[in-house]
Amino acid sequence: MNKDFSKYQKIIDEFSGQVLTSDFEARFIAATKKIPKTERFLLKMELKRLAAPCTRLIDLRGHVDGECKAFEHEERTHYLDAVASRVFTEAFTRYNGYTFGVYEATMNTENNFRVIYQKEKLKASLTSQVDAAKTFEKSQCPAKFYSFGPYYNRREERMNFAVAIQVSLSNGISFECTSSDISVSGCKFRISGFKPIKIGMQLTLRFRGLEEEFQFGADSTFIYEVKNITTLDNVQLVGVQRVVDKKPRPDGFRQFLVGFIQGNKRRYKINLDNTISALQSRSYEQYVLPKSNELPVFFEKNDEVLTPKYALTCNNNQGLYQYWQDEKRYSTLYCLMTPERIERLKQLAVSGKPLLVFSFIHKSQGKSYFYTADELQLAEDKDFMLQFLGFAAAKESFSIIQLSLLDVFSRRAESLLTLSNTIAKQNEYLNTPVSDEVKALLAKTPYIVVASEVTDSESIQAYQSLSYEGINTVKLKNFGHKRLSKPFSVDEVGINYKNQRQELRFTYKTPAHVKIENVMWQGVSHDFSKSGLKVELDKSTILSKGDIVYVSFPALQKITSAFDLSGLPYEVMRLNAAKTVVNLRVYVEKHQHIGRKFFKALIDKNRDKLTPDEYAMSSPGLAKALRNIYSASSALSSIIVQTSGSRYKAEVIAGGDYGSKLMSALKQLSDLDGYYNLYPVFGHADIMAKLTAKLKKKQSTDGASTELIYIAINTSVEVVEKAITIKLASEFANDKVKEFFIHQALKKGKFFCVMMKLSRASEPDMAHLHPELSYISSYAIHRGKQIEQDIFSVAGVGQIFDITHEVLFRYQLMR
Repeated sequence: MNKDFSKYQKIIDEFSGQVLTSDFEARFIAATKKIPKTERFLLKMELKRLAAPCTRLIDLRGHVDGECKAFEHEERTHYLDAVASRVFTEAFTRYNGYTFGVYEATMNTENNFRVIYQKEKLKASLTSQVDAAKTFEKSQCPAKFYSFGPYYNRREERMNFAVAIQVSLSNGISFECTSSDISVSGCKFRISGFKPIKIGMQLTLRFRGLEEEFQFGADSTFIYEVKNITTLDNVQLVGVQRVVDKKPRPDGFRQFLVGFIQGNKRRYKINLDNTISALQSRSYEQYVLPKSNELPVFFEKNDEVLTPKYALTCNNNQGLYQYWQDEKRYSTLYCLMTPERIERLKQLAVSGKPLLVFSFIHKSQGKSYFYTADELQLAEDKDFMLQFLGFAAAKESFSIIQLSLLDVFSRRAESLLTLSNTIAKQNEYLNTPVSDEVKALLAKTPYIVVASEVTDSESIQAYQSLSYEGINTVKLKNFGHKRLSKPFSVDEVGINYKNQRQELRFTYKTPAHVKIENVMWQGVSHDFSKSGLKVELDKSTILSKGDIVYVSFPALQKITSAFDLSGLPYEVMRLNAAKTVVNLRVYVEKHQHIGRKFFKALIDKNRDKLTPDEYAMSSPGLAKALRNIYSASSALSSIIVQTSGSRYKAEVIAGGDYGSKLMSALKQLSDLDGYYNLYPVFGHADIMAKLTAKLKKKQSTDGASTELIYIAINTSVEVVEKAITIKLASEFANDKVKEFFIHQALKKGKFFCVMMKLSRASEPDMAHLHPELSYISSYAIHRGKQIEQDIFSVAGVGQIFDITHEVLFRYQLMR
């Protein structure tokens, strides 16, 4: 039964083994007259179940903290330790036979590792509840942090196995202890108290518990080297690796362990902690990266010259990427990320500071001219700084970009599965190592420059209030960038785990007329498939996603009379920021779509002549390597929003290994190790309600919505609710009130301004997650089910941008 009868344990103990006695009913009713009828019935059924005969064998080897021996009873052989033998005998006498009550009492002795674990877990839970009551304010919004790869891959499986071990040190000290897990080349054992053991020392192990059942011949002692030591309370956990003679000779002990672990790993269970941790982080990584709002640009170094080479893009940062393109859609990132700014970023990276760049685009005679100035350039002339910012903010194309620099570590290019040597052949492609060609390309790629758009309506209004009357046009021209005679090339790399294309696309240029109601645009196709089309129009459109347009192909119509290629209905799926490039999908109402039929015939007859539109990287595997490096290096943290019944919860933070000053502050406010306190973000009564309302209306293809949060932390006050003041941008009556809030926050402690960008989550690619999930489920199905439930409960991703630097820069100007 699944019902918990712990509160009736006294009654169960009183009537155990007495179900068949003649006066059982009368005595049971008298003892349980105050218990409700339903409860009384279930309790009686439980007593009868415990008194029912049992035929199960009991094997406690490796499950109890004691030495197990064969226990013969009624032609059955059990393996019990001294404690279990005593409990079995007492329970057998009480029940007058081998029943389920005897079986369960023997399986739940005080020294059973499972019982010990449950008690420790309960104790920890009660302790945390008491601590939570004492420090309620500091634990209101706890969130666990999950760091993105690379994920540690063990070479061998570790089996949870408790067996008696004799340890001998080089100084003659010898003692007995118990192993906690074992692999072919290593093991971990626990020692009560403290022994003079250090990392790197060699010691001799003798597996006393195994010798009782197996013979190892003359070689019964084995040399191991200490690799790690962990101390928990009064217990030392020592991890060791076997030292093997380099001379080639048969290793009987190794062969024994290979067979022993393979044959018993389902019985004693595999140590899954490493795989579970990796799978959890890997799943959150799949949700976060495709929703990135910052633009990572990898720089290539040739002849001591640094140039932007690869840009990682997705739907959310596509607008930022397209902003830095000219009228012919060639990249102008060289204007934003100049060699001089890279040098400044190197110096700022030491102190963890970003660099602000202010820009606008001047259009003349159909050409785009880019103007940029960073905060350090402008600081050289304070008067002109104010004029430049006022002039730039008056432009519709005004933008504020926050740049930061990250080092590229090639070792982060691989993100291997944590399946030791058990990975299935069909999944080996997921573990493909980085090729030598990719390594050579990465060797020439020393930096990532991350660009974040921090412009908002408040900052625009603030900078527009600055006067630029009488601005020096000569100085202004110095901040303009010259147009290159040769187009600048940056490879756009999509952040995709899952290929959304259902059909192969082919590059093909042909005139296309797009019409809606009485308005027509002329353009040229970029590519096509059987069911889709991309068209670049000669001028901006008024179209929106979901519109139904009618497309005609005048040039193609001249070469076919079998198909009517005029007025074909297509649905608008996506537009670029300038609304000049339109992605279309066939729209079918009643009958077969003529366009799909025509393009199918065109593809089938000209397959050898058409060029597939597949993204051709300079080397296979480079896109995956760049994505892995960025995910592990990013300083941007994201809040994972998950469903909890009909509500949402935010108890997970995920990101790379570089923490920001904001994250450090959130960690300091938490009393729980490994957790962050999100109270400064969600402590405001309206924030979660606003985010929930936005998330419910969002589709996974929609862009991110933005919320500004102002945070003041009084470092002299310990009670968090009193120390932290949270304001939304809309709560400030005017700029004077906001300036006073910032001034007071800086005076009393710390000030942060957070720009949260919330996106609806897309589905993960389970092909990348299934191998590890299946591995976990095969040994611990309940853990696998829980992790799978957590994976599919993710509803949204809220990226936290610390824009304090820009707000303080603006605040100093406005004073």
